[in-house]
Amino acid sequence: MSLALTPARRRTAAAVLTAALLVPLAACSSNDDTEKDTAGSTASGSAGAAPKANLTVLAAASLTDVFKTAGAAYEKSHPGTKLTFSFAGSQELVAQVSQGSPADVLVTADTKSMDKVKADTGTPTVIAKNRLVIATGKGNPFKVDELKDLADTKLKVVLAAPEVPAGKYSKKILDAQKITVKPVSQEPNVRAVLSKVELGEADAGLVYKTDAESAKDKVDAVEIPDAQNAVAQYPAATLKDSKNAEAAAAFVTWLSSPEGRKILQDAGFQKP
Repeated sequence: MSLALTPARRRTAAAVLTAALLVPLAACSSNDDTEKDTAGSTASGSAGAAPKANLTVLAAASLTDVFKTAGAAYEKSHPGTKLTFSFAGSQELVAQVSQGSPADVLVTADTKSMDKVKADTGTPTVIAKNRLVIATGKGNPFKVDELKDLADTKLKVVLAAPEVPAGKYSKKILDAQKITVKPVSQEPNVRAVLSKVELGEADAGLVYKTDAESAKDKVDAVEIPDAQNAVAQYPAATLKDSKNAEAAAAFVTWLSSPEGRKILQDAGFQKP
């Protein structure tokens, strides 16, 4: 019997041999692609879970001290994220946002200021509350005991300007008690009011409780009864033009976390 292969048989044998040789190659290629896909997926998932960015946070002046502490804590627990704070009166911050200044997060000392730029922000979250006190020189040399004492024309009283949240709150509580105060100056933010009292350039001024607490070695704080006081609310929101939207949202969320709230409350801020 002849062992010669017919043309049809030769074609069949060649096809079988080619298929046999390609199987291992295909398997190797498949394994390589799977490893690459898995590695890519892992890297992507890791980055998504911990967004890293350089964030610029516009924050009300009364948050100066506490946000420095909060920022250090956040950077420690979020390696690769860097926070840069810009502190000013809320009205100044709103103007910066309206003018398109590059930033990622906005935190104001009142909801009305935040409302003015609602078209430029995400949904705000109130992260803390605050109240006003009367700041006096250390030892309260002029014996200021209550709001009505600020009407004494012999006292050099300084207030925040009317367009500043602290100024609005001050006017609200003074008007409610029908107390007329003639300030020697009206400052662009509440920290400037505090500074005037610290330096002895004013005998008294209305500031937030947390401001007085931050300078307790230089000023005294006279409490104002709740019935005569005003509650300041601090909303925080991401800015829609942020180039770091995910990282910005993560920071805003963290401010309401147990760690973030503890830092705020340790500084004298109240729960939202």
